[in-house]
Amino acid sequence: MRWDNLRLADPGPGDPAVPLFACGAVTRTFDTPEFRGMTFYEIQARSIINRVPGASRVPFEYTINPYRGCGHRCVYCFARKTHEYLDLDSGADFDSKVVVKVNAAELARKELAAPRWRGDHVAMGTNVDPYQRAEGRYRLMRGILAALRDAANPFSVLTKGTLILRDLDLLTEAADVTDVSANMSVGFVDSGVWRSVEPGAPDPRRRLEACATLNDNGVACGVLMAPILPYLTDSPAQLEQTVREIAQAGATHVVPIMLHLRPGAREWWMAWLSREHPRLVPRYLELYGRGSYAPKAYQQRVAGQVRELAARHGVGRATPAMARRVPPRPEPESEAAPQQLRLL
Repeated sequence: MRWDNLRLADPGPGDPAVPLFACGAVTRTFDTPEFRGMTFYEIQARSIINRVPGASRVPFEYTINPYRGCGHRCVYCFARKTHEYLDLDSGADFDSKVVVKVNAAELARKELAAPRWRGDHVAMGTNVDPYQRAEGRYRLMRGILAALRDAANPFSVLTKGTLILRDLDLLTEAADVTDVSANMSVGFVDSGVWRSVEPGAPDPRRRLEACATLNDNGVACGVLMAPILPYLTDSPAQLEQTVREIAQAGATHVVPIMLHLRPGAREWWMAWLSREHPRLVPRYLELYGRGSYAPKAYQQRVAGQVRELAARHGVGRATPAMARRVPPRPEPESEAAPQQLRLL
């Protein structure tokens, strides 16, 4: 069975019986409100730095993903399909059955020190969010960030999780010795839409506050305005409000990304849409009837609007949030040089 060799310990007689993980993981549930209904599968991974397939169009070659599955429960999440590789479904299982690579930090330190490792940029948050709620309990990212810092290895983090601020000390220390950047994922600031399609993720405005805090402390943070949802968050007024608040947060940049519906996410999204907005189903079938992406003309039009709004509101310029600077850190027996804000 998949992952059966990733053994942490034999499950106890009272542990839940899940065929895929019956011999390959310790299963845990936690009787706390934020984890109610969720199961965590603690496994020993063989490796943690993953090479991105050559056919991928992403601008990075290596990733670290300490979790599989995500408690943010974003209806549209493109990573849902990956849960099927574990013989789990891409819907409710993706939201409630999370694989935890408990040896992630140990592996990161080992692999970063390997003679064959060339010090390439490592991207995190490219599959599921490393700062989802489970990270508050497992604390894997602190060990991973410490390993990257000690190796002076460049990295970036993409997240919806305000929990990233817990690790501000490690991020700033790493930024002193290598290139470090972050991106907050904020596709919209509409509270009603957020509660409906991202029920387990922090409030978008709290994410923007985290973006401002990161920039204030010398960790360059932009915003992926993703996803922009057709007919739900793409009106001129909604785009204007979102970009204005992104600018006010002092984001170094904004990148608009339209909703894409890959297999796995597509079925889950369309089921949700049929329940919540049945009148939009024909429009979505028109936009996405031929593939995972909306027509290029539609994407270009919305992206052009966002670019114009970003220029108007000054995204990337010295907004009040970005104008603040971190006081220089004292250095032993020498005068500290002023710390400059690092930009992407």
